[in-house]
Formats: sequence, C-alpha cells, structure tokens
Amino acid sequence: MHSQDLINAIKTRRDNLDVTQEILADLSGVGLRTLKKFESGKGNPTLETLNKLGNALGMELIFTVKDLNNKP
Repeated sequence: MHSQDLINAIKTRRDNLDVTQEILADLSGVGLRTLKKFESGKGNPTLETLNKLGNALGMELIFTVKDLNNKP
C-alpha cells in the first residue's frame, strides 16, 4: 500500500465513523497538528503514530517488509 492509499484508508474510516480530526486526535493521543499534516499528505508519521490512529479507529495496520533485491 502506498502512502496515499494509507492516508485515504484512515481518512475514509474516520469519515465513515463520523469522527472529526479533533476527536480522533483526542482518542488516539496523536496531536491534532500531526493528524492534519498526515491527512494532507505533508506529514511523515511514525509507525507508532499510525498504530495509535488505527487502534482508535478499530483498524489493524499490517506492515510487510520486502527485500527488493531478492526478486523471485
């Protein structure tokens, strides 16, 4: 999943739950400024921040690491 896909997934989930950015920031413990930057594509959140947002939205974020040098 590319970063824009991740942003869209979190934003869509937040919208579907009718949760404002302010409420999500409060529920997740992520700063409002950080959340706004992330959703606008200007931020670079840590895995911890993404996990906090996902948990607050009832999402499980799964990350896969690939070795691009070992192509089958």
